[in-house]
Amino acid sequence: MAKANPLQFMQQVRAEVSKVAWPTRREVGLTTVMVFVMAGLTSLFFFVIDLLIRTGLTTLLNYIH
Repeated sequence: MAKANPLQFMQQVRAEVSKVAWPTRREVGLTTVMVFVMAGLTSLFFFVIDLLIRTGLTTLLNYIH
């Protein structure tokens, strides 16, 4: 692969960056909120599953013992 000179490289980078569809401030804010909501729901789900498993095992082990 041939090396491009630095000027050509910077022109190509600028051309590619201009093609990017950048999100608006509102889109970034909404996406950030949705990530936090989903992280909270996921942590709640795993907390409940952990609580159920722990309660079941504790009950089982106390019953056997």
